[in-house]
Amino acid sequence: MNSVNLTNNFLIAMPALEDLYFSNALVYICEHNENGALGIIVNRPIDMSLSGLFEKIDIKLEAEQMAKVPVYFGGPVQLDRGFVLHRPIGQWQSTLAVSSEIGLTSSRDVLAAVGSQGLPSEILVTLGYAGWEAGQLEDELAQNSWLTVPAKASILFDLPAEERLPAAMQNLGISFTQLSDVAGHA
Repeated sequence: MNSVNLTNNFLIAMPALEDLYFSNALVYICEHNENGALGIIVNRPIDMSLSGLFEKIDIKLEAEQMAKVPVYFGGPVQLDRGFVLHRPIGQWQSTLAVSSEIGLTSSRDVLAAVGSQGLPSEILVTLGYAGWEAGQLEDELAQNSWLTVPAKASILFDLPAEERLPAAMQNLGISFTQLSDVAGHA
């Protein structure tokens, strides 16, 4: 398969993808290169809010407007590690610039700023991430496990979790009910 870079794209799990972690998942690809891919599942809130997370990691939450922001299951890799998808990118200790406006930060300083100032206010906090080794995602695409669509920041930051997958599907001009769980090859 030709080299493709899906950074700043959504992966939409096809109905035939029955993997417990990825069934009905919308994954935002933060990095994709010859070494593999890293993404965050963006439509799976867990039973924890920022106030609960901050209590566990001993960060004071003074920005009360952030207390009820949900924490998400970001994927099955490093479930004990937090990742913050945010807009704008900002200046943090460990940030991967996904696009000109969106960053993925794994350092604690971004959470401290959220706790004290409520900034950045456009955030999606996850525990864990989704990772693919070199060629693995390309193989899954060839097996029709995923649909891809360019990502929109508005889907990530302006919609509730349950509306993100349908909104990404709408960008393709189809609905989930139109997808078949049987893959075909011409």
